[in-house]
Amino acid sequence: MLSWNPPLGLKPWHADWEACSVLTTVAHLPGSLFHTGSCSTPTQKKILMVTSILNSWQTDTLWEQKSDRNGKSNCYSLEIPRSRQRMDSLNQTTETLLYLSPVEVANLKEGINFFRNKSTGKDYILYKNKGDLKACKNLCKHQGGLFIKDIEDLDGRSVKCTKHNWKLDVSTMKYINPPGSFCQDELVVEMDENNGLLLLELNPPNPWDSDPRSPEDLAFGEVQVTYLTHACMDLKLGDKRMVFDPWLIGPAFARGWWLLHEPPSDWLERLCKADLIYISHMHSDHLSYPTLKKLSERRQDIPVYVGDTERPVFWNLNQSGVQLTNINVVPFGIWQQVDKNLRFMILMDGVHPEMDTCIIVEYKGHKILNTVDCTRPNGGRLPAKVAFMMSDFAGGASGFPMTFSGGKFTEEWKAQFIKTERKKLLNYKAQLVKDLQPRIYCPFAGYFVESHPSDKYIKETNIKNDPNQLNNLIKKNSDVVTWTPRPGATLDLGRMLKDPTDSKGILEPPEGTKIYKDSWDFGLYLNTLNAAVGDEIFLHSSWIKEYFTWAGFKNYNLVVRMIETDEDFNPFPGGYEYLVDFLDLSFPKERPSREHPYEEIRSRVDVIRYVVKNGLLWDDLYIGFQTRLQRDPDIFHHLFWNHFQIKLPLTPPNWSLFLVHCG
Repeated sequence: MLSWNPPLGLKPWHADWEACSVLTTVAHLPGSLFHTGSCSTPTQKKILMVTSILNSWQTDTLWEQKSDRNGKSNCYSLEIPRSRQRMDSLNQTTETLLYLSPVEVANLKEGINFFRNKSTGKDYILYKNKGDLKACKNLCKHQGGLFIKDIEDLDGRSVKCTKHNWKLDVSTMKYINPPGSFCQDELVVEMDENNGLLLLELNPPNPWDSDPRSPEDLAFGEVQVTYLTHACMDLKLGDKRMVFDPWLIGPAFARGWWLLHEPPSDWLERLCKADLIYISHMHSDHLSYPTLKKLSERRQDIPVYVGDTERPVFWNLNQSGVQLTNINVVPFGIWQQVDKNLRFMILMDGVHPEMDTCIIVEYKGHKILNTVDCTRPNGGRLPAKVAFMMSDFAGGASGFPMTFSGGKFTEEWKAQFIKTERKKLLNYKAQLVKDLQPRIYCPFAGYFVESHPSDKYIKETNIKNDPNQLNNLIKKNSDVVTWTPRPGATLDLGRMLKDPTDSKGILEPPEGTKIYKDSWDFGLYLNTLNAAVGDEIFLHSSWIKEYFTWAGFKNYNLVVRMIETDEDFNPFPGGYEYLVDFLDLSFPKERPSREHPYEEIRSRVDVIRYVVKNGLLWDDLYIGFQTRLQRDPDIFHHLFWNHFQIKLPLTPPNWSLFLVHCG
């Protein structure tokens, strides 16, 4: 039997031996972990070692490495399948991504080399440093942009993304703009006997391939998918009902997002009848506490399922006032059996594993794939030829660039950037669908509107993709059937799989049904925000030090000027304006004399005070368009924003104790 001590940073994980997990990539595990045997190449040796581990592991102690709190990609990670009964079906494979002839290898220049596989259209980067070679995909880990040479890099080690100007140091495979963000996944470089070069990718077994099931015939009406709003789908799966991401009332991101579509009048009854609810992540257009409050008043014990993300999806449940008693946190990559015909598997996002997830639902062997908001769902590895696929499509779920000003951020530049980005997103989604070849595809999770009158500028500027435009693009490039949903419309999967032209395959809502909302109950929700403005906390200026000390972000060279504003982002009369120096977490009256990056953040007073009082994440400010920003130099400070958007403490500041100390 093999004896293996895990690398530093791996932790023991005592798991249910009857469950089944996935072996993640081992391409970059230290070579000392692998016995050489009689294999001819290092890659084959690694595969043999992995196979040996799978065949000989006898203990119930498994080892895994979680992604770190900065959201960095794991360079070294190994998970052992948890069911020896199913190991034989999990096979590690290699894929040759690119081949260079001996002549091409001899002509490699020192530094950065760009290559394209003409047969696949995929791009790669090779970095040569004397005799050493490193390689990676030419694909930015942020949002999939293409890298080009960074003309500002005199050392010839970095490349720049064409989407958001992120920079990657290819010599270290670490991103240098924004600093402290991600590391790039390396590919395996192999030389053959003729000195040709192969770029190889070690492909781990797909977790959904464990215990495979052949599709069975579906009766008409047996599987139905009903669109409710935004990212909320109601699935009838035999005699079970499953609902995705219910946001049916109220705003999201404080007061920035409102529902575009009018939910069906029976939405609450539908939720109450559900056998289980899946919530993909903690953003309020997916985890809607106003919606869940209505549901919990009728069914506190409804089963809710979420992935085991680093920041718990329901981290704010106790402060929300919502009484849900049956929340289930499940591990990634493991089938969760609902009944003999129905199971589901939650997968993490490759870019934001600390918070984003997606899901595969399988009924009688037919898979439904919902990638939700994931930037790179499951690191880009997804099941092909599923029966039904849904994904986001619209864009616009960010304060960038609409809320920025100064420097390059003219109205003309922003308009062109938004137009270009939306087009890139459309092409990316169309290509993804073409690659995966689902039988049916549905664009969703993008049906929101900035409807409050004070956000008129954002509404007019933040142009979103049209789902019909995406579906038309898909139909030009593939035979995939597409569906643009309307509230209350139902797709009969059995009918559509048998005959996509069946007039009864999609049941539209009755004629005269209201599709688009034309009014929103602003007052109810804005009153809650406004109540924070006059809170006793803010009578004491020392709240500023108390709050940022609680937040815990420091030892970073950044100075931020915070300005409380009115609706139009003018300074709020009697409001606070202050500096925070995050290098030593001080609050100077003037900017320090040392060289430092600087940001100015103007925030609507009702939202910033509500966020501060309740210890909420800054997504309400940034994604909710409740700020206006300037920065010098024009650099995205990933560590700063990642902390305030994802990594704040799980419990709010102790303001009661603060007020006691204030006397």
